[in-house]
Amino acid sequence: MLKGAQSARCAIGILLICGVAVPAAAQQVYPAKPIRIISPYPAGGTTDILARMLGPKLTESWGQQVLVDNRPGGNTIIGSEAMVKAPPDGYTLLSILSSHVIVPSLVPTPYDPVKDFAAVATIASTQLVLVVHPSVPAKNLQEVIALAKKRPGELNYGSGGSGTVTHLAGEYFNLLAGVRTQHIPYKGSSQALVDVMGGQVHMYYSPPIVALPHIKSARLRPIAATGDARISALPQVPTAAEAGLKGFELNIWYGLLAPAATPRPIVDKLGAEIAKILSTPGIREQLVSQGMVPFISTPDQFSTLIKSDLAKYTKIVRTANIKLEQ
Repeated sequence: MLKGAQSARCAIGILLICGVAVPAAAQQVYPAKPIRIISPYPAGGTTDILARMLGPKLTESWGQQVLVDNRPGGNTIIGSEAMVKAPPDGYTLLSILSSHVIVPSLVPTPYDPVKDFAAVATIASTQLVLVVHPSVPAKNLQEVIALAKKRPGELNYGSGGSGTVTHLAGEYFNLLAGVRTQHIPYKGSSQALVDVMGGQVHMYYSPPIVALPHIKSARLRPIAATGDARISALPQVPTAAEAGLKGFELNIWYGLLAPAATPRPIVDKLGAEIAKILSTPGIREQLVSQGMVPFISTPDQFSTLIKSDLAKYTKIVRTANIKLEQ
């Protein structure tokens, strides 16, 4: 009888130890190995740049290497699906922008943009700047509109891919300005910009971070910004509203997602560390100098934003009758 009681007490002790120690150890250990951030765009785009900006800072904080894995193609579906299928352990993240909630309104996706992802943190927000090749005979937005009306279907604009915010911007512009410009999709913003600078494409609605160096070198001419205030890094460029096109306002947010089943303590730890990094003066100055602003939010606030923007952009896609071009 005594022997049985001792065995029972030992078993209870082991259970208590396991029940308390294992979760605590798990929380202390993360991260215990390198973290991979998937960018569903080619290298050189904004999501790639922001992921590579955060990576070294996370490494400084946690002592683990952060690797950026570019998985372009399929209108961001290839990279997004790869992240969804990864183990939900906090070691595989996805660097996204607002296009995450636009693509599903244009084409069936093998994942749900809300249910299959855990919102981790927003990183930055920005508006777009319409840029044209210097050979385009238009110096301001009204001249662009007049040219598009004079030559319907002849002016074209590049985008970072069908279903991206840069694609949506061009179709929204067509709708509001009453013009018809031709969409030329690419597999990332860097490729689109190369062809605009080369004169093969007339226009591009660009994130400032990738267009600024080429605006400064006069290889691109800025026309108008899509926000409610001028871009601090481009104070000479008017907003679309200032240039006479009311309602043409589109802002982009960038953030990180994890697989849906990722433990909440890991999501919270990641979110808190990213918020801390974005609060440092150096990072803030780096973002502002490139036409962006830090965007700090909790995982719950980011989740709410994703749901609200999914509804907003779905409405725009339907109103403008935007079609996905493969």
